[in-house]
Amino acid sequence: MTVWDDLVGQEKVAERLDAAARDADALVTAYATGAPAPEATKMTHAWLFTGPPGAGRTHTARAFAAALQCVSPDRALGGSPGCGFCDGCHTALIGTHADVTTVAAVGAQILADDMRDTVRKSFTSPANGRWQIILVEDAERLNEKSANAVLKAVEEPAPRTVWLLCAPSLEDVLPTIRSRCRHLSLLTPSVDAVADMLVRRDGVEPAVAASAARATQGHVDQARRLATDPAARQRRAAVLKMPLRVEDVGGALKAAQELVDAAAEDAKQLAEEMDGKETEELKAAMGAVQGGRMPRGTAGVMKDLEDMQKRRRTRTQRDSLDLALTDLTGFYRDVLALQFGSRVAIANGDAEDALQRLARAGTPEATLRRIEAIGACREALDRNVAPLLAVEAMTMALRTG
Repeated sequence: MTVWDDLVGQEKVAERLDAAARDADALVTAYATGAPAPEATKMTHAWLFTGPPGAGRTHTARAFAAALQCVSPDRALGGSPGCGFCDGCHTALIGTHADVTTVAAVGAQILADDMRDTVRKSFTSPANGRWQIILVEDAERLNEKSANAVLKAVEEPAPRTVWLLCAPSLEDVLPTIRSRCRHLSLLTPSVDAVADMLVRRDGVEPAVAASAARATQGHVDQARRLATDPAARQRRAAVLKMPLRVEDVGGALKAAQELVDAAAEDAKQLAEEMDGKETEELKAAMGAVQGGRMPRGTAGVMKDLEDMQKRRRTRTQRDSLDLALTDLTGFYRDVLALQFGSRVAIANGDAEDALQRLARAGTPEATLRRIEAIGACREALDRNVAPLLAVEAMTMALRTG
């Protein structure tokens, strides 16, 4: 199993990255032996991975990072880097490699403080691996200061540093940054390809895999979660019942409250899993005796951690809401398809009774207005409108059509 096997529907991208990894391997060999570096190479110091949600931007970037760090002895025999089994591949894929640093947005933005140590590290030589790799999962969330810090690092990188940036589209990244990156555009994998992956890689029953892939329209991570997590299926089923519960004002407001409460519960569960562990680890690192007080002068460090955890809880709640809004958009898209007499694009076959009922009761124009109301809710959440207010406005719009 190579590192490229998990890139569902991205065969052309995998071919380009495999060729670049081969050239990168030759470059490292040249650095180590003092031989002249190859003149023509497919490798470069900065890459930008773009594609719609579910296309696997981060998975692709991480697979490339693993191939760059591959230490398989087969390389000397002409094998391609990225075996998937060696220590370099394994630690890069699971996120524990010392020379692969991952940056993700904790809150709505990646702040300059979040990037300062990472940018500093990008100018150092690899400690153990073959390359110093910086993987930015949410490059579209870089704010002005953090983006400028990345720009300076990308303009004049260290010889063995590679930046891997992930974003939904080219327009989401500063022109000055994207002009210095090699761009790879990923496509949404087909429903059949995702279903096949779930069967082969996760041992999911074919019928369940097909249903999950169809419901998520090729979104790999969501399809895997839906196919393997009963709680995720329950949450989705509750969301798909919402259109039938907003027929009166009371039902619309109650549905909004329940949706926001469910998202808040998701954020709370994640916080319970991570916050306590992070706090105890930081206290131990600062020299606090177990159960005792923190040493003098460490209150500011604890405050920074609490602020980060608060931003993460907010981000988690909004990500959970966004997932629910995605499911709701897909539901009304199916309603619209039925109203136009098409059954080819139906994604939510398990809710066909509700789809048929709403398709008969409304008009395509009303359905489009409802889809626009969901989009308006997304925009309001992006502008930091209070989640309950944004969702209540949406459910009232769904009621009136």
